[in-house]
Parts: sequence; C-alpha cells; structure tokens
Amino acid sequence: MRIIAGAGRGRSLKSVPKELMVKPISARIKKSVFDILRPRLEGSRFLDLYAGTGAVGLEALSRGAASCFFVDADKRCVAVIEENLKRLGFAAKGRASFGDILQDLSWVGYRAGNSEFDIVFLGPPYRTEENVMLAYSTPSLARVAEAALLAPGGIILLQRYKKEKVELPAGYEKYREERYGDTDVEFIRRSVPAA
Repeated sequence: MRIIAGAGRGRSLKSVPKELMVKPISARIKKSVFDILRPRLEGSRFLDLYAGTGAVGLEALSRGAASCFFVDADKRCVAVIEENLKRLGFAAKGRASFGDILQDLSWVGYRAGNSEFDIVFLGPPYRTEENVMLAYSTPSLARVAEAALLAPGGIILLQRYKKEKVELPAGYEKYREERYGDTDVEFIRRSVPAA
C-alpha cells in the first residue's frame, strides 16, 4: 500500500497484521474517489471511520486536508495508524482513536478537536471471518447523523458491498454513486430543502 499523490506520494504504509481481516481500499477505488474529491480536499477536516491502516485519511492529508481524525474498533489498527502518521510526517495533522462506530459517536468532536467534518469516509467491513454478510452501513450512518459530525456543505462517502441495502438518516440524500466491481461508493449530503 502506497500514497498515490500529494506530499507523501509513493511512500509506503505499514499494514495491519493479516489475522485482523482488514481489507484496505483498492488503489483503483482510492484513485477514483480522490480524483472526485480533489476540489474539496484543500484545507478540509477529514474523518476516517473504520480506518484500518488509515490509508484513506492519510491520502487525504497527503493531498492537502488540514486534519484527519481516524477511528477504528481495534487498538492494533490504531497503533498502525499512529505509526503511519509518524512515518509520513503527518503526526501534527492527524490523530487516531479507538472507538466503536456502531455506538454513540458524540465523543468524536471532543477527541478530534473538531466538532464537524467536511468529509466523512465510512468503510465498514462487509463480512465476518466466517463469511457472514454484515450490514453496518445503515447503523453507521445513523451514528454519524446523531452526533452531527457533518459540517454544513460537507459530504459522507460510504464504501459498501453492492448488494447491501442502505437506509439514509432523515435529512440526508445520496447525490452520486460509483461502482467498482462488487463495491459501491455512495456520496451523501444533507438534503437540500425544497424551495
């Protein structure tokens, strides 16, 4: 895994232990998503949930995001993210924290030093080790909405298995969707009030 573009271009990232079943975002999806995000990245406050190795948030920092807060439910992933931040020289711009994204997220703003984020990336796992389908997208979006983590004009990117059914929280809408094989990335924003 490497940083694709920006200040850290070409730099390699430390991976998490294989037994953690973390499936990093593919280089193809990452490149496409960041090409779409390019106009929004400079100076943005980025939130990477289900962060794993931190590959998405680290790419955002490399491309000009002002800050990134990473959350993962495995402390070993948090340790790898902290090491990757140091390795890339982004320790002053990024912080990682242990946390369950499926529970109350009201603590995120306090720990991150930002109460709202311009870009929120959600990459929940698709399956268990026993290959049982997971459906974390809907409850994860609900926790983000309940904690009011999205800044005005901000967007949520949800990477999910293409067959997973997703219900958006009230007041949110999907405005774009990209498909990459069996993976969909949905672009979500607050609903625009009817005129």
